[in-house]
Amino acid sequence: GIEARGFLLAGAVATAANVGLVPIRKAGKLPRPAASVSYALEYGTATIEAHDDMTPGTRVLLVDDILATGGTIQAAHELVPALGGVVIGTSVLMELCALGGRDVVGDVHALFEV
Repeated sequence: GIEARGFLLAGAVATAANVGLVPIRKAGKLPRPAASVSYALEYGTATIEAHDDMTPGTRVLLVDDILATGGTIQAAHELVPALGGVVIGTSVLMELCALGGRDVVGDVHALFEV
């Protein structure tokens, strides 16, 4: 689940699938050591982090609320393999098509496209 509304959606998905949840958060929000990836924003840079205790080979579905320009989700696509995981897919509640995030991220399942 990607910060912060993505936690709500990812929590529901994880519960339904009876699997764990890995929170991907903004830098400095996690309680213990973490791996991080920085990425460009329209107005600067940002960093996301996740705990560095993922079991190698863990299959990960990235879940977030919105796909806009794709920067955060692309960074998550880099972060998961750095932790030893394998991204098997990306799912969002809504895609803002005019912002071109799909061109950055690639294949993504969006429940709504606006």
